[in-house]
Order: sequence, then C-alpha cells, then structure tokens
Amino acid sequence: MDFMTQKDIHNQELVREAEHKALHHYTRRHFLKESAMGLGALALGSLFGCESKPQALSTFFDTTNPLAPKPPMFPGKARSVIYIHMAGAPSQLELFSYKPELAKLDGQDCPPSLLEGKKFAFIRGVPKMLGPQAKFMQHGKSGLWLSENLPHLSTVVDEMAILNAVTTDQFNHAPAQLLMHTGTARLGRPSLGSWVTYGLGSENKNLPGFVVLTSGGSNPDAGKSVWGSGFLPSVYQGVQCRSEGDPVLFIKDPPGMDRDLRKASIDAIKQGTIRRVQRSGNTFADCTI
Repeated sequence: MDFMTQKDIHNQELVREAEHKALHHYTRRHFLKESAMGLGALALGSLFGCESKPQALSTFFDTTNPLAPKPPMFPGKARSVIYIHMAGAPSQLELFSYKPELAKLDGQDCPPSLLEGKKFAFIRGVPKMLGPQAKFMQHGKSGLWLSENLPHLSTVVDEMAILNAVTTDQFNHAPAQLLMHTGTARLGRPSLGSWVTYGLGSENKNLPGFVVLTSGGSNPDAGKSVWGSGFLPSVYQGVQCRSEGDPVLFIKDPPGMDRDLRKASIDAIKQGTIRRVQRSGNTFADCTI
C-alpha cells in the first residue's frame, strides 16, 4: 500500500487547483470575453510563422532556455548600449532642437494653420507662440546647432549623433512615453528592451537579460509598460532593480513558506501548465504568446 506524505498531498492539491483554473480557458463565456485579444493572438501566431515554419521557430525560440544568446542578422559594431530616458529633463527646444521660424514668431498669435482641425487638451482660444529661451550656435565640423545650455557637450559634438527628424503628434506625457518605448501610444506592445532581448538573447546567465533602473522615487507617467513585454513571453520583460528594500521583488521566500514548500508550489504550477499544453496540442502558441 502506498502512503502519501503531507508534501505529496499538498502537491496534488496544487495541481488540481491549477487544472481547475485552466478549465476556465475552454469555456464559451471565457472565449467571448477574451475574443478581442484571443483572435488577435491567432493572427499574431500566423505572423510569427508558427504554422508554416515550425522547425525554424523551435530553433529560434528554445523554451528550456529562452534567454540563450542568438546571432544577430548583421554583424554588430557596438559593444554595449546604455539607454537613458530622462523624463522631466529640459525641453529639446532649449538644448539641441533649433527652430529659427519659431524664434521669428515669438510673442505672436499662433498661426491658424497649426490649430485648424486639431484638438489640444490644455489649450483654449488662440495661444501666443514662445520662441527659444536660449541662444543657439553651430559647433564642430558638422555645424550642429546646440544651445548655450550645453557648453561642455558642444566640445565633443562631432562624436555624437542627434536625431532631429523624429516627430510625433502625442503631446501628453504617458502616450508619448509609450510611443517612444514601444512604437505605439497604446498599451499592449513590447518595449524596446524586450524586443532586443527576444531577438538577441543574453550572454549573462546570472542576471536578467533586461535590467531597469529608475530614479526620482517614481515610475514614468506611462507606468511599467515602458519596459513590459507586451504580447511576448514575460521572460523578456524588464526586471526592475530597486534601491530600497529587496533589490528584486519576489526572490525571497514569502513569510511562513520555506524553500522546499515554495519549490513544490512552483513545480505543481509547472505540471499544470504542461498538462494544459499537452491537452491543447498548441505548443507554438504557448511559446510565442
């Protein structure tokens, strides 16, 4: 006769709970509720080529090691990239975006061509134009325009590249930040760091492939979506390292739960997930969505 320990009973209960939760995904009501995202996910699967190129997908995406390094499409020249998003910094109009026509309109009524057919959240009537509040000069061999607010940067201007052709119609902070980090002003798309980690993986086996550092004691106006993974697997989302408390959340065992019990819980959840995938038979959708 087989005897079950308390740990075995606990594991079975966790597996049954996970299976019961998974059944909700097969009901008609759940399908209708989630069809907006669900049908989009089906289309996304076809874009990934899950049906026509299953072998290529399985080669590219290793479910056992999703952060494995992958070769780039083209040889890389940069050894490392540090991306800094300085929300609340001085306006580009006072730093490196010289607008001579705006300087001519300083103090005048806004031209009708800039207002016709547009709605602005914080503008009523006809506003006055505000020109540059700093003096601009050309620097270096490239003749790049910089304001007097950047005296030291102007000495190395030929070693930089500034993109002045990037434009947007988003004037509120949160949608503009989403557009900057994900390519769209709406929620749901993967962030820049998630795409890079998904496409190239990470050579570091001891740290997350995508690390996020924040300052100022608050998150960006767009929230944590600016480093989210969107419809990509959550392993590619940014991991925020905090300066107070635990550097990374959910690493330590919860109060009252030892390491063995936590491992048993995670293993039970994993078993429930594996069984759900085996019943559905759709391993490609499970690995890409």
